[in-house]
Amino acid sequence: MLKSKNIYLRSVEIEDATLLMLWENNPSHWKATDTEVPFSMTGIMQLIEQQQQIRSTGQLRFLICINETNEPVGAIDLYDADFKNGNAAVGILIGEENQRGKGFAQESLLLMIDYARDILSFHNLYCSIQADNLTSLKLFENIGFERIGVRKDWFLYRGQRIDEIIYQLCLKK
Repeated sequence: MLKSKNIYLRSVEIEDATLLMLWENNPSHWKATDTEVPFSMTGIMQLIEQQQQIRSTGQLRFLICINETNEPVGAIDLYDADFKNGNAAVGILIGEENQRGKGFAQESLLLMIDYARDILSFHNLYCSIQADNLTSLKLFENIGFERIGVRKDWFLYRGQRIDEIIYQLCLKK
């Protein structure tokens, strides 16, 4: 378990499948997660299994939980992990809308950075964010991620083209 002032990150358990299914299948999250088809419970169970074996699947998910209540409020993922070159992508979802804007995403990202650098020995983390997701852009910039590129008109959402902004954080400077 990784812990900070207000939250901790813990491994996903089978018992969390229903909660993850609710978050993954919430259409208001689909734009940010680039999802277009709902997950089945079988699919969620497979994801839980895959996301605990980062060295073989390249994926790792932690639940973001509030220290005081143990309530899960979101998830943070490493994915596309490349151990040879020491890189991975990172993504965050605060699935409980009433828990957004409280700093939990920032705390979880800082914990994940330490974990990726100190435990997994990664050299770089990166993320891609839709250009109109101003909250996420601000979060990653405030943590120190550098904007390294733009993919023009990369996403199509409800008939509108949206740029993808790519950020990187070098962990070993």
